[in-house]
Amino acid sequence: MSATLTLTPLTVADRCDRCGAGARVRAVLPGGGELLFCQHHANEHLDRLREIDATIDTDSAPAL
Repeated sequence: MSATLTLTPLTVADRCDRCGAGARVRAVLPGGGELLFCQHHANEHLDRLREIDATIDTDSAPAL
């Protein structure tokens, strides 16, 4: 049985967990929970997030 992941779109109020800039990427961790990143920090951590099999969502980023 596979679970369906439904994500709410990011808004301009969502902030990067590292620096507080506007969030552009959501990483949903395999054990539960999520991290929000600006594009800079998403790029910095992308390889490690892929290693741990996090779901990376860039489709719900708010328009600039």
